[in-house]
Amino acid sequence: MLDGKLRADVERGLTPLGKALSRVGITPDALTVFGLLCAIGTALAVGSGRLWWGVVGIALSGLGDLLDGNMARSSGRSGPRGEFFDSVADRASDAIVLGGIAWYVAADSAHLAILAMAVACVSMLISYERAKAESLGIVARGGLMERAERYLALGIGMAFDVLVPVLWVMLALCAITAVHRFGKVWVAAGRPEAPEVDDQASAGKASMRGLDAVTLRDWWESHGPSARTRANKPPSTERHHPMRRRART
Repeated sequence: MLDGKLRADVERGLTPLGKALSRVGITPDALTVFGLLCAIGTALAVGSGRLWWGVVGIALSGLGDLLDGNMARSSGRSGPRGEFFDSVADRASDAIVLGGIAWYVAADSAHLAILAMAVACVSMLISYERAKAESLGIVARGGLMERAERYLALGIGMAFDVLVPVLWVMLALCAITAVHRFGKVWVAAGRPEAPEVDDQASAGKASMRGLDAVTLRDWWESHGPSARTRANKPPSTERHHPMRRRART
């Protein structure tokens, strides 16, 4: 929800900072690593009971996540490798932060640690649904509890030391978001008109199959048994043997 409504405006406001960091030699991948390190620091701070340091860490981690994509696009360094690295780092950051929270709440009850890990699992499901849908050419953004909302909720839980109630709310809203995205993709994938990306991919595969067939036929004609027979057959003297031609006449 916030990701779709506010992210573009926030990234636009951070563009001057991203350009300044790029001028001093900081790369988008370095910011991705910075966000991951902040997530590790957040988990260690929360796990040891320093919740306010956890608030600082999660804010810095979110800032790094906003800046790396902004810098990559503004500097022309955006590419599949950077996007893949950023996506994997985001998932790792989510798991690490919620792992630190699980360690913290486990001091009161081991069952609460399971609650934190359940939130982590459903959060991963939400992210997976979007990634898989986009690989099929279907838009699956939106929902009540995207990554921005999850980090905001965790920050509020740390700031006011109400992590357990926040985790219960997050679990419910994350489950609703996962079901919403599943239904959205299910309906879109079942429409008679297939997504454009899927059509293009199918056409590309069909053309490649045709290309493979042509290539295989050419190879067979050049290297198959008939080609070897032609190569080993002695040259015909039918046209150039005058005596044989006179004998036939």
